[in-house]
Amino acid sequence: MIVYTPLWDTMKKRGISTYALINKYNISSSTINRLRHNMGVTTQLIDDLCVILDCKVEDIMKYENNEIK
Repeated sequence: MIVYTPLWDTMKKRGISTYALINKYNISSSTINRLRHNMGVTTQLIDDLCVILDCKVEDIMKYENNEIK
């Protein structure tokens, strides 16, 4: 499962709030909600976030294996 846990840490380090993403960078609140709930988003959004936050993909998302063994 892809999770966006690193995104929130990266945003904090860069001093960019969800308010700024919505109002300054025109990321919709529904998209922020999708990220909060680890739902699917487009690769274009990931690219946009990398540009906005000046970071790499791994600073935004990571893979977690949730397989039950």
